[in-house]
Amino acid sequence: MSSEPASSASQQSPTSPPSPGSLHLPENRRVRDRSPSPMRGYLIPSPLPTRRTRTFSATVRASEGPVYRGVCKCFCRSKGHGFISPADGGPDIFVHISDIEGEYVPVAGDEVTYKMCTIPPKNEKLQAVEVVITHLAPGTKHETWSGHVVSS
Repeated sequence: MSSEPASSASQQSPTSPPSPGSLHLPENRRVRDRSPSPMRGYLIPSPLPTRRTRTFSATVRASEGPVYRGVCKCFCRSKGHGFISPADGGPDIFVHISDIEGEYVPVAGDEVTYKMCTIPPKNEKLQAVEVVITHLAPGTKHETWSGHVVSS
């Protein structure tokens, strides 16, 4: 038997990863600017409230409520959510992909009708449900949920 220590790697203590401030880019690389996102600056609810996770009583309350009008401010199909600007003003309202009715994916400028539902757990924020596109934004390309592109 050998009295030598096992491997030198097993004796080293694990080190924490370097902090982002201590990392330096090579001189020939530059920092990329982030692309502007229409959803930057919005607080997205977490977990995302969907039609599937909403309680039956909340769904009934929303369906019995009044119908509101607004304009789609932004919507990201890949993320599955966006925001609606109410026609009467006020803060923008969150909309989830599961609450959009009809065959078209909303784009900025589409006129919509919707009903309102509160977002748990505190029920302080509002979410648009039963969203229907009433007028497509002119001069834009719209995509159906199946992927077909239509110009308006």
